[in-house]
Amino acid sequence: MSRPVFRFAPSPNGFLHLGHAYSALLNARMAMETGGRLLLRIEDTDEGRSRPEFVQAVLEDLAWLGISWEVPVRFQSEHFADYEANLARLWEMAAVYPCFCSRKTAQALALSSYGPDGQPHYGGTCRAISRTDAGERIARGEVHGWRIDMARAGDSAATIWGDTMIAKRHVGSSYHIAVVTDDALQGITHVVRGKDIEPATPLHKLLQQLLGLPTPDYFHHDLICDAEGRKLSKSIASTSLRQLRAGGVTADTILERLGFS
Repeated sequence: MSRPVFRFAPSPNGFLHLGHAYSALLNARMAMETGGRLLLRIEDTDEGRSRPEFVQAVLEDLAWLGISWEVPVRFQSEHFADYEANLARLWEMAAVYPCFCSRKTAQALALSSYGPDGQPHYGGTCRAISRTDAGERIARGEVHGWRIDMARAGDSAATIWGDTMIAKRHVGSSYHIAVVTDDALQGITHVVRGKDIEPATPLHKLLQQLLGLPTPDYFHHDLICDAEGRKLSKSIASTSLRQLRAGGVTADTILERLGFS
């Protein structure tokens, strides 16, 4: 019987905070309790925001918390070919279509309904472009992203996303296609992440179904919030682990505060 495989997969676009610490510690504990493995993945497809100093900080912060992981660490920026291969498979089965709209144009043509990420549903303009014309435009080098065709996919749970972008125009990937691809390639059996990501799970399961990939067991844990009830986030400059450490807070104090002592 194979061992369970867990993963902690932060994006290096800022320093880790207590919310990250909780998720990492929970994955580590579940791996230990089940005799499983813990992998570390750096989700750095957004090369414009990812920085080496944040990667180094991730490694230092996790080690400070007493968390160990298997090596090598997988960096998504080194594996765009894997994501492109799965996008090509989805294109061959007509489950996705290229979108040539700029962000401004897509917003102007958007529907009045919204996806779980707060973005308005795409109006479907590029869905009407024939495969031949779309292929010619791609061959000419026109910048494009890739959207899933929910009408063809026919999954009721994932339709809340509409024809969402699964590969961005200037990146060649997105969180959705990259995480599904990586989880399969790394043999992840248990995905343990925050409840803020739970709405994405039906979309990930749909992609797994279309690509013939295994579906891990999913568990979505409660979020760590600040005194005002907001979930901790880099975007609101939540206090980082590095700041806490610099202020004299010990790793044992963090573990006790988060319920891991």
